[in-house]
Amino acid sequence: SGKPSAAVCHSTTLLLEAKKSNGELLVAGKTWTGFADAEEEFADQAVGMKIQPYRIEDEARKMQGTTFKVAAPFSSYAIQDGNLITGQQQNSGAAAAELVVEALAK
Repeated sequence: SGKPSAAVCHSTTLLLEAKKSNGELLVAGKTWTGFADAEEEFADQAVGMKIQPYRIEDEARKMQGTTFKVAAPFSSYAIQDGNLITGQQQNSGAAAAELVVEALAK
C-alpha cells in the first residue's frame, strides 16, 4: 500500500515468508537485517542449549534476490530499503523507530 513497514530483532522472521499481494516475497530485491547468527550463538551459550529451531540469518542468506546484512553483535543497526525498515536486534529499536518517523514525515 506504499506505507512503511518495520520489524526488529526476531520479528524479522516473518520476512522469510511474507509476500505481497502478487505473490512476490516482500524482501525481493531488498536489503534487510534481523537477529544475527553471532547473537543467537551468544544466547545459546548463555543458557547452555540451542534456543531457536533455526537462525534467521542462515535462512535469509539462502534466499535468492535479497540481501541480508548484519553489524557487530548487539550493536544498534537498522536498515531502510524503500518502505521496508528492519533492525538487527533489541538494541536497534530506537534506530529503526527513527527511520520510521523519517519515512512517515515524507
